[in-house]
Amino acid sequence: MILFSLLFPLAAAATPEEKGLAIAREADLRDAGFIDFTADLLMILKNKHGQKSVRNIRVRTLEVADDGDKGLTIFDNPKDVKGTAFLTFSHKQGDDDQWLYLPALKRVKRISSRNKSGSFMGSEFAYEDISSQEVEKYTYKWIRDDIYDNRECFVVERYPGDKKNSGYTRQVSWIDKSEYRQWKVEYYDRKNSLLKTLTAKKYQQYLDKYWRADQMYMVNHQNGKSTDLVWSNYKFQVGLKVRDFNKNSLKRAR
Repeated sequence: MILFSLLFPLAAAATPEEKGLAIAREADLRDAGFIDFTADLLMILKNKHGQKSVRNIRVRTLEVADDGDKGLTIFDNPKDVKGTAFLTFSHKQGDDDQWLYLPALKRVKRISSRNKSGSFMGSEFAYEDISSQEVEKYTYKWIRDDIYDNRECFVVERYPGDKKNSGYTRQVSWIDKSEYRQWKVEYYDRKNSLLKTLTAKKYQQYLDKYWRADQMYMVNHQNGKSTDLVWSNYKFQVGLKVRDFNKNSLKRAR
């Protein structure tokens, strides 16, 4: 029975909570081992009137054994944000470490865990949204099976372990059964009202294993704003090192 549980965790899951956790673990396992990657990112911010502002960004991510990923985000355009750099050390346990370099102030600002529900650079993504989503940071519950965009999906609810500082009471995800890709997420605020919805499109597979969405769309239902993320130029296993993710070098990030 123990061996059966290890080989077939979903089949062995007895409760909705166990099944939800098993789905989350399987999705995480399927993405493990990518080592590192770089990518280019176009961030398109829209206000409630449909007016747009566009930002060009570079992203670097390093997988860390037995802990969360390290990430570096560098803004190249427009001029008012050029040189801004964001560094995050995600952790499986405890608070993530995050720093933001603002060139106009010429200083590195540490992002407190109390502020992780705040907007990241004026977008509809919060600081907690752009951290590595470690399985251990949440509890889970399988809600039902569903069809989303002609795909058979698990619908899984997750609840933040850090209830005090998270901006969400829960998140509801649609995860396809074939590849465990996340296609849609609903975010519910501290009053348990629908706050935002994230949808992903145009997944591409890299190194015959790792799936990444080319497009992500976050809409805020309460303020009418939205943020589009358009990813391109993914490169995996480029040789990034821990020393490439150093808060003391944020000012010199290139």
